[in-house]
Amino acid sequence: MTGKPLQDPADIFVFADDRPVTPQDLTPPSKPWRVLVVDDDPDVHISTAFALDLTWTLERPIELLRAESAAQARQILAENADIAVVLLDVVMETADAGLLLVDYIRRELGLSATRIVLRTGQPGYAPEHETLARYDINDYRSKSELTQHKLVSALMAAVRAYEQVRTIEASRRGLQQIVLGSAELMQMSGLQRFADGVLTQVAALLGVSPHGLVCAQGPSPGGPYMVLAAAGPYAAMINQPLERLNGHPALLRLREALQHQRNHLGHSETVLYVGSERGMDMAIYLPTALTQDELTLQLLDVLCVNLSACLRNLNLVQRLQQVAYQDALLGIANRTRLIECIEAAVHSDAAPHLLILADIDDFNGINELMGHPFGDRVLQALTRRLIDSLPTAVLVARVAGNSFGLFGTADLLQAAQVQQALDAPLVIDGQPFKVRASMGSCAGADLSSSGADALKNASIALKHAKLQHRGDLVCFDSAMAQRSRNHAELLARLNAAFSDQQLFLVYQPQVNLDTRAVIGLEALLRWRREDGTMVPPDRFIPVAEQSGLIDTLGLWVFKTACLDMQRLIAAGLAPQLMAVNVSVAQFKSPTFVAQIEQTLLDTGLAAGRIELEITESVAALGLGVVEPILERLRRLGLSVAIDDFGTGYSSLAYIERLPLDRIKIDREFARQLQTGEEARIAALIAQLGSTLGLRVLAEGIEDAQVWRKLQNIGCHEGQGFHIARPMPFADLPAWLRQWNRRTP
Repeated sequence: MTGKPLQDPADIFVFADDRPVTPQDLTPPSKPWRVLVVDDDPDVHISTAFALDLTWTLERPIELLRAESAAQARQILAENADIAVVLLDVVMETADAGLLLVDYIRRELGLSATRIVLRTGQPGYAPEHETLARYDINDYRSKSELTQHKLVSALMAAVRAYEQVRTIEASRRGLQQIVLGSAELMQMSGLQRFADGVLTQVAALLGVSPHGLVCAQGPSPGGPYMVLAAAGPYAAMINQPLERLNGHPALLRLREALQHQRNHLGHSETVLYVGSERGMDMAIYLPTALTQDELTLQLLDVLCVNLSACLRNLNLVQRLQQVAYQDALLGIANRTRLIECIEAAVHSDAAPHLLILADIDDFNGINELMGHPFGDRVLQALTRRLIDSLPTAVLVARVAGNSFGLFGTADLLQAAQVQQALDAPLVIDGQPFKVRASMGSCAGADLSSSGADALKNASIALKHAKLQHRGDLVCFDSAMAQRSRNHAELLARLNAAFSDQQLFLVYQPQVNLDTRAVIGLEALLRWRREDGTMVPPDRFIPVAEQSGLIDTLGLWVFKTACLDMQRLIAAGLAPQLMAVNVSVAQFKSPTFVAQIEQTLLDTGLAAGRIELEITESVAALGLGVVEPILERLRRLGLSVAIDDFGTGYSSLAYIERLPLDRIKIDREFARQLQTGEEARIAALIAQLGSTLGLRVLAEGIEDAQVWRKLQNIGCHEGQGFHIARPMPFADLPAWLRQWNRRTP
């Protein structure tokens, strides 16, 4: 074989120590070179045998086969594919019998390695040079000139050529097998399947039985070596630590190969070392000795290089799969993996499954209060809790920042068991820490479409739980899906309406019930469609709050109200205050106060002309969150009112702690002042406001009787249809002028 090996074999191979020399070593049984003599003259056979008697070439003897006709030669050649040289008479039964036999050897039998030496006693029948080249004929000699010396020389040259051609063909076949085997190994996923393929491919290339074993380091660098594939007497070692081979010669040889990072070719075994990046290397043990010739060493060299590339590719694919299917922080399945598992279950005939999404309530508050590293530890602790509490067949996945997906058969995944795991305090930094989670589930037919749809259905149920049943489990139903679709459609239309300027403000005056003077205006958001129909605020405001659009809308409302107040001031018609509603979602924004301050600067309106109305639901945020924000607003000079008092979360102690300026009595209490409990409640609210030093304003004044009743219980400010309906800014100046003329 020509060409240099890929690297010096001495660098990668280590050979077994020399054994004592034996008689068998001195006279090894050598397979002879088989030479077929084809000639119809018996004397030629006798003289050829005499000339080649005891002749050796390339350290092997010569074995002569005899054929006295082309037909007999065909039969011998068909039954013996290992004939090295054919000494062929050109002219036998017919003038072209020899060349027809050559054609049979090359074309029909496909014996490309066998060398052909033509001999003839009739020089006039010598073939053309083109014929010699076409049939790859090694030599052509006249019988009369073929002395013993020349015959031996011609035969030795032919044998050498035969061995070279065979070596080239073996090299080509070996390289082809390596390339094809490597391509097949590249398609394998998983280290164990790869190891199985390696054992099969190596044994096939070397032409030995696939008895042996493959060990590799895993699952991470520095870990113990494990037997990943084994066959024959080693089959019981699969998935066992390599050290379980204690006392077996294979263990010593494998240790040496892995330690020195090179192959070992012994008298009774072969160990191949396959290196890889990150220290995750591999070794292959075969209880078979190999011929230590140059071709074998080169093929093994190429094989190990290719296996190393395959192993690196496998490691890369595994890392990519880890990124694609595993959460980096928690080390569990991610959203993509969860969807695939749902898909697999949906398309199988497996038992009914259940999907539960669990979302930690107020997790953003935990991050803001305790810091993100603490929040990460909460997620890690909850992950361990869920894995430890649920059967191993239940998949635990992270589907979003603080949301977990749990998926398994309905008999294994029990909602009560999940709730119990969530209710018990976690241990963070050695201290108990309680979290609460809302859950949404999806099961049965609602899991039958696709993984993405199942996750969407469970998300709809989770959102319903977060909004209306916080801390509980809500099961998905089809009506819920329809409401979600309606919600999505309304949100899309709301976004378009905001862009198309279909949203506008109206203003409802607030008056002093004793003096009838206008003391303020409440800015209210309205939506008029292109066809002129109105969308009620109680339909689109919640959608804006749930989607986050309320931040943008709220800032626009505040800025527009400030600008309109400036216009009224310029016209000499402005009351003392402009009241603007603020939602809980706005209040929770970390930039809320800064945006208010910047808007006042941009519009030039004095902060003392603005009153922000918050609802009692803000109380759910906790005093520790609400009180500092209100204090900052008060320091800017703004007034703060609590809207719809008596309908929400507030307690008397809570109200007393908050830095407020006004309480607003809900319209339902004002409308029903003539009936029992409600009248007493309105009176109690008015009395509470007086006790706390807060102004009290009633909503929903629709007739003069309610006006008087409010005055009687100590409420001296109000708004309602009896005074004025909410009106666009264009109508406001005229109304203010007219009202002021009627006010003494």
